[in-house]
Amino acid sequence: MTQRPATRHVDPAGTVPGNAGPPAAEPAAGTSETAAGTAPVDASGTAIPDTAISASNTDASADSPPPASPVATPADPDAASQPLTGRAVGLMLGSVLTFSLMAITIRLASAEVHPFQIAFFRNVFGLLFILPVLFHAGGFRILRTTSFGLYVVRCVVGLGAMLCGFWALVNLPLAQAIALSYTTPLFVTILAVLVLGEVVRARRWSAIALGFIGVLVIVRPTADGLNFAAMIALIAAALAASTAISVKFLSRTESPDAIVIWMVLIMTPLSLLPALPVWQMPGGVSWLWLALTGAFGTIGHMCMTRAFRLADVSALQPLNFLQLPLVAGLAWLLFAERVDAWTAVGAGIIFSSTLYIAHREARLRRRKVTDPQIGSETLSGN
Repeated sequence: MTQRPATRHVDPAGTVPGNAGPPAAEPAAGTSETAAGTAPVDASGTAIPDTAISASNTDASADSPPPASPVATPADPDAASQPLTGRAVGLMLGSVLTFSLMAITIRLASAEVHPFQIAFFRNVFGLLFILPVLFHAGGFRILRTTSFGLYVVRCVVGLGAMLCGFWALVNLPLAQAIALSYTTPLFVTILAVLVLGEVVRARRWSAIALGFIGVLVIVRPTADGLNFAAMIALIAAALAASTAISVKFLSRTESPDAIVIWMVLIMTPLSLLPALPVWQMPGGVSWLWLALTGAFGTIGHMCMTRAFRLADVSALQPLNFLQLPLVAGLAWLLFAERVDAWTAVGAGIIFSSTLYIAHREARLRRRKVTDPQIGSETLSGN
């Protein structure tokens, strides 16, 4: 069996609150502002909102899955064996709450500001909130790197996830956008096979197929094809998954804090480019919603990464599903949006498939080996 080095990754995205995704500190995206906060993925605040800020470690087994959560997997190599604690639960609930509020502030800001412009200000205010982390982590010394080109590629893809995720949050019912963001780990698994050469066997492929059946239940395609906004949400999830894979490479040589900070530093000016053609100076209360979007995304990814350091992702994963009823309830109160039965059933199917992937990943972590250069990594026994 070929052994792959264990890695730590912080993602994104930004993908949309939720992501979604394994998280880039914020995510965000992430993962899922997968550092994510890319987390990813925040494409992933939650609908993988921002590319979220997230942290994870890569399973070295040929059959081991990629990040099982929309935004992240444990940052600590030993996290998979740690029991669920009250502190971990509290941090995860804090992440769910703040990512949910981020989805709401994105929608509120969209009354006056284009989603692309919201993404820019999310990065600007996220940068302001992340500066204390930079100085606490040792100042500019932490930014020394030989992987700047890979950082740029990761941020370009992460920005695509964030833009698509934010656009989906504005143009889809919020509950539907969040539900579709849960597909990020499905795409991560597929990309792990295509890019990393990981082996995924029948049970995991069955879970992936089940997850995409859930997508069909939600979007209910017609003879004319999928709803355009739903397609954008799925593209956001796929891009957030791509950022998670890129972070796996970065995390072999870069620290989690460096990945998060570089992401914000690069994505802030990059996100200005798509915002310029639709620019409209925000006014009045819109500034409040934009500032809160950046604050909620940053806080959400910080809570998520710390929760994943304290407990197993498969134990925390069910808590992430609370974001859907929370966002749905707030959307009903504030925007008179109702959740139809198709969205609820489809979301349940998607979440069940991703929960199985997380559970399977935890079971595969049986033996540990130590690489003298990298550290701990886990191997599957089958």
